[in-house]
Amino acid sequence: MTRQSPAEQASIEALKQLRSCIDNNQCFRLEAGAGAGKTYSLIETIKYLIEQRASEFLLNEQQIACITYTNVAKDEIKDRTDHHPVIFADTIHAFCWSILQNYQIKLRELLPSLGERWEERIKEAGGIAEQIVKYDLGYPRINNREISLHHDDVVFLMARILSYPKFQKLVKSKFPIILIDEYQDTDVHLAESVVTNLVDNESGVIIGLFGDHWQKIYGSAACGLISSKAGKIVEIGKKANFRSDKNIVACLNRMRPELPQAESNPQSQGAVRIFHSNLWVGTRRGGGHWTGDLPTANAKEHIEKVKELMVADGWDMSPTKTKILFLTNNLIATEQNFKNLADCFPYPDDYLKKGDKYIQFFIDIIEPTASAFERREYGELFQIGNKNHPSLQSQRDKKIWTDNLNRLMELRNTGSIGEVLDLLLESKTPRASAKVEESERKFNLLSDGAADSHSEEEKRFLEKIRSIRTVKYREVINLHEYIDEKTPFSTKHGVKGAEFDNVLVVFGRGWNQYNWNQMLEWMSDGYPADKRETFERNRNLFYVSCSRAKHNLTLLFTQELSQKALSMIQKIFETRNVIGDPFEQ
Repeated sequence: MTRQSPAEQASIEALKQLRSCIDNNQCFRLEAGAGAGKTYSLIETIKYLIEQRASEFLLNEQQIACITYTNVAKDEIKDRTDHHPVIFADTIHAFCWSILQNYQIKLRELLPSLGERWEERIKEAGGIAEQIVKYDLGYPRINNREISLHHDDVVFLMARILSYPKFQKLVKSKFPIILIDEYQDTDVHLAESVVTNLVDNESGVIIGLFGDHWQKIYGSAACGLISSKAGKIVEIGKKANFRSDKNIVACLNRMRPELPQAESNPQSQGAVRIFHSNLWVGTRRGGGHWTGDLPTANAKEHIEKVKELMVADGWDMSPTKTKILFLTNNLIATEQNFKNLADCFPYPDDYLKKGDKYIQFFIDIIEPTASAFERREYGELFQIGNKNHPSLQSQRDKKIWTDNLNRLMELRNTGSIGEVLDLLLESKTPRASAKVEESERKFNLLSDGAADSHSEEEKRFLEKIRSIRTVKYREVINLHEYIDEKTPFSTKHGVKGAEFDNVLVVFGRGWNQYNWNQMLEWMSDGYPADKRETFERNRNLFYVSCSRAKHNLTLLFTQELSQKALSMIQKIFETRNVIGDPFEQ
């Protein structure tokens, strides 16, 4: 008989507890830390439910709902449960809409509560009458025939309607068991509504939560930890780690002692190396969210030196084996060749999170259009941006449309952003967003006017748009590839859930929301009462990044560390693994 590993034993124990909750009709939360095998536990739970209750539910025309946050996760669950008819696996929006769509009168009644923008839309449309409320592509609009909801509207309406007892009974009659995957990413209002209206009031619906609140890294709208004030959610910790070698797991346990994990292979080792830049002599960066970091050139030198040392230690630096996570913004734009584009914006979120209207149009409309056109996926292409593409009524229309897109494909690689914009404003293939069109009209109007007549605000606007328009459009393509994770580098985007043989994490400055020295000090002394969200945002990303490696983990801090912060690093990763300055080795 093959002896079970410590991680396997912990996994079996967690599964026993899950099955006990189901047998006793109890709501539960499985807290599965990094590498614990959360998806395995979810699938095994679903299989147990199919075995125990599928016949009963199908006879009563009921299903077990399994809510996910991505189509990839949805498809994986369906495939791994053989597309069993008792399982309703879909995204949170599809699940909500499957119930909401039958409540047309209530939806129309609640529509004005969705905010000022909807109040304006309703007023412009002449009010609400008997329009059909729809949810398809997620583009909000209203006319005299129908009302189309945004993705966020569906979640908000679900949170509101759950408070009605009649609606609660409907939910139970259709879905007596609801499992939520990656529960920590649930919208905070919906999470509160689920606990209040389905858990604490004993609705009879079994709510099962699978996830890890330490892996909430996607913004303040997500709920993080879900718990019941009435004690109606049984807490189950899955104390296993099937990903990382023993030494890395030990570091994670010192970071998070309340959820200790057992490693899969007790004979494994795993290398942990910590480098910092405290011995560097010179003037560090200043100014808000850059304070304390190395100048860009010096930070790059430190990274290259660390990579040299890793190669000497036997690391395979190919993208399939090694991931470099840049938790800093002073280098990645240079590494990925969109530095000139990044320099046009005062804040990294303007381009990394598409906060700027131009970047949003480029990344969400132009690049998907180009990709679909190149692959000849015309059905997909016409779904992009909904109204951003013209209708083709004749063969002549089709030829003009094809010629325009061929010109776009050429200019993307050879022209400037300004040249691409000029083409699109002329061809309208695809059509620029309303905000970009308005900005371009204002730019042209001011450009034709006398410079000495412009206000300071107008001068700043002109300077910004000119700088954007002169950048080579190729840098937009590079930015899109970076955001879309087609490179060996990344920041936090897309890293959760991923794993790699070797991981190098670079901790620097550049986001006003992240300060690693401060976080480490707060780990030591505790965070201020009003800074819980700030601390958890930093801690969670730190934990997620440090838990990606299977065999080798190296951290480099280009941000200067205080003695207190350095002591915390030594406590988590052990003093023997804190190497110090890479140039002293």
